Amino acid sequence: MDFEAVMQEMEALGKERTKKIYLSNGAQEPVFGVATGAMKPIAKKIKINQPLAEELYATGNYDAMYFAGIIADPNGMTESDYNRWIDGAYFYMLSDYVVAVTLSESAIAQEVADRWIESGDELRMSAGWSCYCWLLGNRKDHEFSESKISKMLDIVKDTIHDSPERTKSSMNNFLYTVGISYVPMHEKALETAKEVGIVEIKRENKKPSLLNPSESIQKDVEKGRLGFKRKYVRC
Repeated sequence: MDFEAVMQEMEALGKERTKKIYLSNGAQEPVFGVATGAMKPIAKKIKINQPLAEELYATGNYDAMYFAGIIADPNGMTESDYNRWIDGAYFYMLSDYVVAVTLSESAIAQEVADRWIESGDELRMSAGWSCYCWLLGNRKDHEFSESKISKMLDIVKDTIHDSPERTKSSMNNFLYTVGISYVPMHEKALETAKEVGIVEIKRENKKPSLLNPSESIQKDVEKGRLGFKRKYVRC
């Protein structure tokens, strides 16, 4: 399937209701409103195709950009490619669920995510923390430095309440993910979550969300989810 065929099929799969949901979460036109599950049959036909992924991502169409992440070749992308993609990710569903997810399947994931976390830019920081969530929830514990994850927990404790809203949300997810999926730091993550307390996320035209990371960790421990790893990151 070439670029035109994919765009035509996407447009045909678009649903007004789904489009409204995406727009209410921060997507901007152009948007078709394709459910992610509806993309799977097209992805099966194409498999991995980096040149096509680049064409689709460059459209600025939310659905095409999302699909680009599904067919991208994570190890075929350089750090400058990832920086270009994060520059084009104008809201969190792209930064955290397309760019961060694709990056998490690459060999350079940690070093790029580290630089994004230090960038001071809200969506870059959010993508960096999110990338670690995808990594920790999928890769084996021995692939990470305990001292590094420990220092990252300290950064969360010291800065989460003063961070930008999207970054704050991803840092909260990081706390939870370390507490459940990275067993060597489970105790410290739980302790840190208790010290952090309630995390308030302000949202435009909506009530603020109040998140309780220590409660989330404890609930999932009680469900027997400690040590949980997902088989796949991308759908």
